[in-house]
Amino acid sequence: MSRTDPDPLFRAGENPDPPSNVRHFVVFSCTLMAVLLYVDRYCVSMAEPYIKQDLNLSTFQIGFFFSAFFLTYALCQVPAGWLSDRFGARIMLVVYVLTWSFFTAMMGFSYGFVMLLMMRAAYGIGQAGAYPTSASVVSKWVPFAKRGTASSFVALGGRLGGAIAPLLTAFLIVLWVPVTDNSSRFQIRDLLDGPALCNKLCPTNPSESKNPTRDNSSQSSGARQVWDLLSPETQRQLQTIATALRPVEPKMRALKNEGKSLQSKWQFFAAREKFRRAETLKIELTPEQSNLIVSSLNLVLQNKNFYRKGIFPGLDLDSSARKYRKRVAKGETLTSAESERFHRLLLESIFSGAVKEVYVAGWRPVMISYGLLGLVVASLLGCVLRNRPEQHPFCNQAERSLISTGRPAETPSPYGKVGSVPWAPMLKNWSLWCVNIENFGANIGWAFLLTWFPRYLFEVHHVPIVERGLMTSIPLFVGWLGILGGGRLTDFLVTRVGLRWGRRLPLCAARLFAALAFFSCTWLDSAWAVTAALAFLAFSNDLASGPKWAFYQDIGGSYVGSVHGWCNMWGNLGGTISPILLAWVFESWGWNEMFFVGAGAFFIASVMCLGIDATSPVAPADEKD
Repeated sequence: MSRTDPDPLFRAGENPDPPSNVRHFVVFSCTLMAVLLYVDRYCVSMAEPYIKQDLNLSTFQIGFFFSAFFLTYALCQVPAGWLSDRFGARIMLVVYVLTWSFFTAMMGFSYGFVMLLMMRAAYGIGQAGAYPTSASVVSKWVPFAKRGTASSFVALGGRLGGAIAPLLTAFLIVLWVPVTDNSSRFQIRDLLDGPALCNKLCPTNPSESKNPTRDNSSQSSGARQVWDLLSPETQRQLQTIATALRPVEPKMRALKNEGKSLQSKWQFFAAREKFRRAETLKIELTPEQSNLIVSSLNLVLQNKNFYRKGIFPGLDLDSSARKYRKRVAKGETLTSAESERFHRLLLESIFSGAVKEVYVAGWRPVMISYGLLGLVVASLLGCVLRNRPEQHPFCNQAERSLISTGRPAETPSPYGKVGSVPWAPMLKNWSLWCVNIENFGANIGWAFLLTWFPRYLFEVHHVPIVERGLMTSIPLFVGWLGILGGGRLTDFLVTRVGLRWGRRLPLCAARLFAALAFFSCTWLDSAWAVTAALAFLAFSNDLASGPKWAFYQDIGGSYVGSVHGWCNMWGNLGGTISPILLAWVFESWGWNEMFFVGAGAFFIASVMCLGIDATSPVAPADEKD
């Protein structure tokens, strides 16, 4: 049985004109917002190496930086969703976009770890309300029979943003560090670890440098090439620095390894003591020595004989360096500025970790650019969105009637009066608890794809970096098909098997297929076979997006934002503990056991989906405002 809202504004037949199409623009604006949401969220993954170098952060501090977002994002889901229910999706979605965009830009002005951490945490607060509010918008602007499809388009925007974020961020970072005269020259601040550079550069036995073809395990071929371009006096002074470091370097490395081992066992105070002792052994350079190293590197930058084919085998080069190398191989002549940039990138690969990368200068303007882009998206949302169809000047009576028709009698109206957060109904709703556990388990499994898969390809199958990047991206692109298919599937099933099973079946099947995909990885022995299995996992995981969003709208009524936020919170808590859990499993057992954990998490999620009932609302049925 279906019905229309009793509001006279929604009675069909009063306007003979065909329905307007405002609802499509509304869904598109939410989809565009989702693209920005994930571009801003994942751009820091690409910028992380540059942020780490620029602010001299440890790996442990970077971990806190990433976790700060997920914690505030999870904890603020319910209040942010309720605010959109209470004060309207239009104003709150604009506020959320402006908030996270402001703090994205402010990350570009951070010059210390504490400020960076605070900006990232505040950024998570701003993003917390985006998806709950979008779900509320869809429930009010899309006919019931199309809720799943419309929700899948919004979710697709997020996946699209996540897929383009690395490529777009890399492009913008390079764009913001243009190739001009002197732009590639080293400065004193670019010297991260002068003694380590000298240790790698200088031969263990100085007499061996006279024969560059001799195998010398203390030098790469690139380092030997740099060494041979230096003057004898410069070689002598750098050799003095390296000789002073070599007796203490193994002790420093051993202390740092002990500290990392203690960190993995959660013995942080003991680990800090090991790191402190390692720091006391560190050799400090005088300003004169630092200037000598920097001036020597800059002379190499300007030496047109530095790069020769075959001298730099096996270097992990930046994409820009690979382009320059191809041009040189074709016989093209680089400009002096391009030549210096090419040589700078080669030196960064040779002395990785000892010198700051030239593109470090680009991450700050990129963050600011993304923040300004948020102003554009927020302005579009303010122009297109309205809290209800009848409030939009271009939404005619026929479209309002179309939107309001077809809602089953057992589902609450999305236009009811909103009071405080419906904690009691949410806590008592067994169906919601099933979704919470399902979200928690699914995110534990899904996190493997986002965090551990590239490392698995490298350590187990030794996949080269370019091919590894392609393999990592394939599952995310395949996931798009699941998002679009899941929305259409649930809308189709609702008309055939009813609301309860129309939402339950695709969710249950999606999680079960994902579990089977994870399980298959335990016996596959090909990198491409595992990639195919995880692509099927991504398809299955994203197949659940449309049905789940539609479920929130079915039971939420006028509290869609609150309900979506409550369930999203549990999913993000699962995502928060997943890296810790999987790291512990990996350290204790191995890769196959991680696959078993992922399969088990998805299987539990599949079982919990059997308890999901879209006919069990949280909001009172048809409470009027």
